[in-house]
Amino acid sequence: MHFRIRFYVLLYFFTAIGFGQEMSFEEYNPPSTLVVPGKEVPRAKYPFVDIHSHQFRMATQDLSALVGDMDRINMAVMVNLSGRSGEQLKQAVDNVRQNYPNRFVVFANVDFDGIGNPGWTENAVRQLEADVRNGARGLKIYKSLGLRYKDVNGKRVAVDDPRIDPIWARCGELGIPVLIHSADPKSFWDPMDSNNERWLELKTRPGRKRSDTDPAPWQQIIDEQHRMFRKHPGTKFINAHMGWHANNLGKLSDFMEEMPNMYVGIGAIIAELGRQPKNARKFFIKYQDRILFGKDAWNPSEFPTYFRVLESDDEYFPYYKKYHAFWAMYGMDLPDEVLRKVYYKNALSLLPGIDKSLFPEE
Repeated sequence: MHFRIRFYVLLYFFTAIGFGQEMSFEEYNPPSTLVVPGKEVPRAKYPFVDIHSHQFRMATQDLSALVGDMDRINMAVMVNLSGRSGEQLKQAVDNVRQNYPNRFVVFANVDFDGIGNPGWTENAVRQLEADVRNGARGLKIYKSLGLRYKDVNGKRVAVDDPRIDPIWARCGELGIPVLIHSADPKSFWDPMDSNNERWLELKTRPGRKRSDTDPAPWQQIIDEQHRMFRKHPGTKFINAHMGWHANNLGKLSDFMEEMPNMYVGIGAIIAELGRQPKNARKFFIKYQDRILFGKDAWNPSEFPTYFRVLESDDEYFPYYKKYHAFWAMYGMDLPDEVLRKVYYKNALSLLPGIDKSLFPEE
């Protein structure tokens, strides 16, 4: 009898620790046993322009190591969106001109603090003009416009605030594009529960959670951005992260038709494209003249996933951040002419002064 009791106690113990253990969603990440053809793509098929990068120390950093990493992945030109303004921008441009004048493009930024003060708009336009004279070749707008900035009266500054209109108009007159990031993925505004695809990201980075009152509904911010695009048809806007509609390309297609001055960058949304390769391929072919390559966070080891999704027809390969995508990737197998446009041709048509000798001759 005692033997039998001890037997069942031990059986329960080993079952509990061996077969019935619990683990969190983060811990459960088994390697796939699927064996399919395919291989990593460590280097882009064509030299490319990264339209969406951030180098915050460009005014003082040694650019040689950065260029070495760029060469290894076949990046011909990096667009540094974090050029700031005034003297800091001038120093960044000078560093580029003195060392690698044809490998970097610098965008200016606008400081929206103080909006509503007398003369703010006029001063901001004058500063933009000075930054362009000092070498800025575009304007980058961070998501803080629409999310964080408040005017002098404490009111949230909308993306389409009329006090900013002269800046957008002047960009069109100067012939420089505006790359703008508005809002964040819609899931950041959704309930953080078992139905939220971004649950792990929100758990890992709780500061990214938003709500209709923190600071405004997602759709409201997106609508503000689109109204601004429509109001300034003479200005070319690059909508960062595909405007957070890469998971709904049918809706994005409607916007592309409605707003011909809107281009899209693919930074930080390759996981959305990699799970719908057929649909995404059709979209890229249809709008091949208005899609630009961009990565966002500078991490050379992550670029091969972008190359593989764009270039290959591989199936079921891993993404590099589980909290962005817990699903596998598939290649879009884009035609060569579409790849050329996404990698460099569209950037050449938008950005003044890029050295065309860095790219294949037609």
